[in-house]
Amino acid sequence: MTHTGKRILIIDDDVVSREILNEAMEPEGYTLANAPNGKVGVNLHKENPFDLIITDIIMPEMEGLETILELRRISPHVKIIAVSGGGHFDADGYLKMADKLGADLTFGKPLKIREIIEGVRRLLASP
Repeated sequence: MTHTGKRILIIDDDVVSREILNEAMEPEGYTLANAPNGKVGVNLHKENPFDLIITDIIMPEMEGLETILELRRISPHVKIIAVSGGGHFDADGYLKMADKLGADLTFGKPLKIREIIEGVRRLLASP
């Protein structure tokens, strides 16, 4: 099944994580873009809005929780998935906070690609 026209932005400072997500989403037929941090990601979304954004939490420049707040402010209905390995702290705490700030779904790292793909499909199918 292809999802022509659906645009996804992947925001993560880790190049390998971005590559894994890109390789997983590409066969689904989504149009993909990438950003190394929240500041770049928010600016890309302002220029040409995305249907869904996958953002890491622990990043330089603008971390993921701040990114989620800014995205909700400028685009209340965009679908957001937050992912986190937790850095030096507990990933669950960051993901719970991301959920409270407006993430539609949250996933811990290491990423479970099938779960993320299914989450993306579900979110993009809902109004």
